Amino acid sequence: MVEGVLAGGVLGLGVFLLMRALFPARPGLVARLVALDAAREDTDAPGLRLVLPDEEVGAFRRGLGIRLARLYAARGWEVRSIRADLALVGRSFEGFLATKALLAAGGLLAFPVLVGWLVLMEWGVSLTIPFWAALAVSLLFFVLPDLQIRRDAAAKRRDFRHVVGAFLDLVSMNLAGGRGVPEALMMAVSVSGDSPNWAMSRIREALSGARIVGITPWQALGQLGEEINVDELRDLSAALGLVADDGAKVRASLTARAATLRRRELAEIEGRAGERSQSMLVAQLLLCAGFVIFLSFPAAMKMLGS
Repeated sequence: MVEGVLAGGVLGLGVFLLMRALFPARPGLVARLVALDAAREDTDAPGLRLVLPDEEVGAFRRGLGIRLARLYAARGWEVRSIRADLALVGRSFEGFLATKALLAAGGLLAFPVLVGWLVLMEWGVSLTIPFWAALAVSLLFFVLPDLQIRRDAAAKRRDFRHVVGAFLDLVSMNLAGGRGVPEALMMAVSVSGDSPNWAMSRIREALSGARIVGITPWQALGQLGEEINVDELRDLSAALGLVADDGAKVRASLTARAATLRRRELAEIEGRAGERSQSMLVAQLLLCAGFVIFLSFPAAMKMLGS
């Protein structure tokens, strides 16, 4: 009786959420204020937007993602960290939401599968274990895309910081050659030419787009840092905005920042190497323990048997 009531409640909740996603309610006050603020910012100051590559998704998945994104916007759920990670790895927010919803719905299919398996094994028809197992699988599938995106974004953000350090060195050398800050920034990204490095390509696109929308190059770098959540770009934009007219101060600041980034990267590399060495040590200890048990087991059994 209890299992039936719970199953009916979950089914009703799923139908309710599906209807609300397909037919979202009118936006509330918070959503309207957020839209007004965004429109005011777009009017007052031009901005840059990263153009993400088109994902190979079906029409149903694309439509579902758009409806879920509208639902998020109507509720005022910004999820800035997820958006920054998606922008960094080059995936759309709508496709990400559709993936989460479809995986969660697929996890619920574990319920009939487990029930059928219990019936085939003749272990009795109990809905409690399959019901909670299906909910656990659905929750796990719903969280898996977040974990994958955060892992990939962390790796890309680490690579991006490494490129930012090299970029600062190039800008500092161009400033030492007598160029101004905008020219030094453009020459620094032009040195790599058509390099396949994705991070330098992002910086080059941001600086090139700054000319089109009519903003300074350091403002473009700050917007890029905000969009992909890289603190080094935001700090660089603020520093260049303060001392853009003084070449000597800019050069000294960039040199110090590049050295700080290299020291931080070296510390992170040493930390990861220490973690891996510790894991290898634990694996070796477990292997030695297993070998000792394997050698002593026959003698111990013989002694116990006698």
